[in-house]
Amino acid sequence: MFDNLSDRLTQTLRGISGKAKLSEENVSSALRDVRMALLEADVALSVVKTFIEQVKSRALGQVIANALNPGEQFVKIVHEELVHTMGDANDALDLATSPPAIILMAGLQGAGKTTTVAKLARYLAEREKKKVAVVSADVYRPAAIAQLRTLAVEVGAQFVESTADETPRVIVERAVVEAKKQFADVLIVDTAGRLAVDAAMMAEIQELQQILQPIETLFVVDAMTGQDAANSAQAFNEALTLTGVILAKADGDARGGAALSVRAITGKPIKFLGMGEKTDALEPFYPDRLASRILGMGDVLSLIEEAERKVDKKKAQRLAKKIQHGRKFDLEDFRDQIDQMANMGGISSMLDKLPGAGQLPAGAQAQLDDGQFTRMGVIIDSMTPHERHFPDVINGSRKQRIANGSGTAVPDINRLLKQHKQMQKMMKKVSKKGGMQKMMRGLQSLQGQQGPQKMKGPPGMPRR
Repeated sequence: MFDNLSDRLTQTLRGISGKAKLSEENVSSALRDVRMALLEADVALSVVKTFIEQVKSRALGQVIANALNPGEQFVKIVHEELVHTMGDANDALDLATSPPAIILMAGLQGAGKTTTVAKLARYLAEREKKKVAVVSADVYRPAAIAQLRTLAVEVGAQFVESTADETPRVIVERAVVEAKKQFADVLIVDTAGRLAVDAAMMAEIQELQQILQPIETLFVVDAMTGQDAANSAQAFNEALTLTGVILAKADGDARGGAALSVRAITGKPIKFLGMGEKTDALEPFYPDRLASRILGMGDVLSLIEEAERKVDKKKAQRLAKKIQHGRKFDLEDFRDQIDQMANMGGISSMLDKLPGAGQLPAGAQAQLDDGQFTRMGVIIDSMTPHERHFPDVINGSRKQRIANGSGTAVPDINRLLKQHKQMQKMMKKVSKKGGMQKMMRGLQSLQGQQGPQKMKGPPGMPRR
């Protein structure tokens, strides 16, 4: 996410972070590069101008002149201004009303609105422990109602039936009555989208907002449309009383223009990021965490929260007891670890949240792709239960059979077995008394051998 912007900014800030003294000349030079990085990321020009002026004003002020490390202080200022541009703090949903709390969803066609309705329903059910009902008032797009019905079943939300023969007004009025009968805490209303903003569309949504008086009216926008996302959000904001924005498809946005422009242009907070196609791929928007990720500082808090939600604790405890009792870490355990990683979005999603991960050598990054772990899983699935529990029995003929069954080659099997052996040794060290401390010392010495920048974040990044 936002890889291009992150690469450009970290490269620029690395050049100034080591400066013992900042002058107007080197600050201006750095800010020229920052300006270009933001414009290339499709951030709105007015937002870029304000951002640069604010950073320059603070960087050349008295505070930074007296700082022990002016270079690092400059990076801190850039980070703080990024946070401020995106909204300072997380703006949670306001559901403090008599149930059902009504959330009206608006947006252009193709932005991912219906999928986002399902994601939000799942988020509220799982994390907020709410009983959620959903309804589709989109009577124009073929199969829109059927799509939401299917998604509602998947996420465990109550689906209020509607048909294309009804008017949106009739649908939403009945939906409110049905939601009350079902004792739903929240009712999410999916509305029709258009390929472009038009008067008829706006009039229809305005009527629905007037009827429903929703506590939240959220605009769903495709993050990959960059500055256009902020412009369309502004057009909707002028017609409706928006309370927030959801950036869909943010995981595919290498630029970041929408995230940095929406709040400044509309004055409305970004409340969520859509981070994938699955119905659990919705993250609350934290400006400070995203700013840290953009500057290569990682987002460990989000990683921990994700692990808390998605890691199978029973399996983790079972593996811990197994290792503590001196039993070997086998390929069945290895397969479980691959599944756990996939549940957290894969290795690429996890690396995106680790400080300095973007500074890993290109060769190391290439080896840590999700496809590699998917292949490992397929190879293990092609083994017999006996082979998974006792990998030492896998001889030449067995390797050939496993390769044929998994669509891979014998060298791939050898590589997997070698990696498993290495993990087995590491687990054995951890199980011994003081093993964890020894392993950490070993990792630190390995880090020193690889060079100071290969495993650490970019120099000059503020320590947290």
